[in-house]
This record gives sequence, structure tokens and C-alpha cells, in this order.
Amino acid sequence: MGAGNILIIGSLNMDLVLRVPYIPQVGETLLGRSMERVPGGKGANQAVAAAKLGANVTMLGKVGGDEFGAQLITNLNQAGVRTEGINLVAGASSGLAVIQVNDEGDNSIVVLAGANELCNKNFILSYEDQIKEAEMVILQMEIPHKAVYEAVDLAKKHQKTVILNPAPAPDSIPDHVLAQLDYLIPNETELMKLSGLPVNTVAEAEAAARELLAKGVRHVIVTLGGNGALLVNASEAVHVPARAVKAVDTTAAGDTFVGAFAVGLSEGKSVRESIHFATKVSSIAVTRAGAQTSIPERHEVDALV
Repeated sequence: MGAGNILIIGSLNMDLVLRVPYIPQVGETLLGRSMERVPGGKGANQAVAAAKLGANVTMLGKVGGDEFGAQLITNLNQAGVRTEGINLVAGASSGLAVIQVNDEGDNSIVVLAGANELCNKNFILSYEDQIKEAEMVILQMEIPHKAVYEAVDLAKKHQKTVILNPAPAPDSIPDHVLAQLDYLIPNETELMKLSGLPVNTVAEAEAAARELLAKGVRHVIVTLGGNGALLVNASEAVHVPARAVKAVDTTAAGDTFVGAFAVGLSEGKSVRESIHFATKVSSIAVTRAGAQTSIPERHEVDALV
């Protein structure tokens, strides 16, 4: 199997991005500055990131029969993602995310699952051949969790590398699923929820990550926003700092990191090298507005010193 053959199973959403001076308090009415529609969804974002960076990417998912569904598929095609495994479901609405972005680039997001909720176990089973043909399989948690766990089982049945981005984080992930993960990539909040431990410092993040290693995960990679990323496995804990940039919008930073990390691995980079590559790519994404619109092309990344 050639390098870069990546299968991504997950969500597709249309993002309604509202620019606001700050994130409003409960009960507060705030005048926004602008609104734009940007293709998003964690699965689709990761697929676009990997494709823009040069990987051979296939995506599995579902969209609705509304105006957004066709737009979401077209956008993936334009990025170079293979979309034969994306079902358009007549009568269903596409996934939708309402995103508030403040002047510092921080965001607050509400997601309506729509057709993503229809990605059940039977849908996953119907694409076993695509899982079998992939080099690695990437998953998130914006489709039904039972489907995610079924996909993990199938991927490991066929001895594939499995990357799980546990976002949005569930209260827990079954131990038998954790034991099959090659790479778990949470942010600080997701790690705190999954481990039940505080994650306010790099040292605390390492301790929390080791709780998940004890359940069988091979590598935990914690994304730390402006502080970079932390790799924790059985033999080491390595903090990789981020490039210092002025953040405009962090909406797809984590998804860009995941897609870029997978591309690094598929190209034969070491885990550490892949994390360095991913932090470099995501550092570009946060300087731009939107989800998929913020993800850089490979030549932009290679041009960075």
C-alpha cells in the first residue's frame, strides 16, 4: 500500500461562523460583526488537511439532501478527497455548527448532528473493503459512538494504524477500544474528561495521559493550543513547542493537527517528526479565518523555515 493512503470516517458540517467581540455570557444579547458559511465538521476538516498536504484521502460519512449537503461534497472533491463513500440522505438535514469567534481567535461551538447521526454500525460494516484497503484509519466522535467503536474493531481486524481524535469527548471510552488505539489525540479538556484528572500544566497532562496508556493506548498526543503538543508513550514524554503566531481563528487547529500528523506518519516520518510537522501546519491554520478555508497547502508549509 502506497504511503499516504488514509481513510477518514466522520462528520461533515456546514459551519455558520459569527464574528463577535467576545463570547457572550448566559442571558446576554450581543451584536455580531459578520457571518459566513464555511464547510466544516471534524472528519471533513481532517480529510481536507490530509489531502491538501499531499495524501491520498478517502472519506466515509453522510450529508443531508439539503443545499448544504451537495456543497460539502463538492468542497471535499475540490480539495482532492475521494467522496464515493459519502452518502447523501434525502429528507435528512446536513450537520450544522454555529461558531462564535472572538477578537482573540477563541471560539464557542454548538453542533447539530443532522445526517451525521445516521452513520450507524451497519454503515461502517458496509465499507469494510475500504477499511481493508487503507493504510491508516482516522476517527473522531461527531458520529454515533457505537459506529466509531465498530470502525476501530474492523480497522484492527485488518491490522491498520488507528488514530482517534476523541472530540467531542465522551464521558468514557470502553477499555477494549482504548486498547486497540495506536494514537489517541485529545486536547487538554478532552484529556481531563477521559482521565478524570486535572490538566492545567504539562506535568499534569503527562500524568493524565499515562492513565490512558495504562489502558492500552500506544501513544497519547495532547494538543496544548499555543503551547504546542505533548507526546506520551511507554518510553518517553516529549513536549513539542508551537511556533509563536498571532491567532485569528482556532476553529480547525486541532483537526489540522490530526490530518497533518497522519500525513507525516504516512510519509515515513517518526512520531516526533510527525508532531513537529503537525504543529507547523496548525500554526499556519490559526492565522486564518474559518475551518477548511484556513488549512494551508503543502507548498506553504514546506516554505516555512
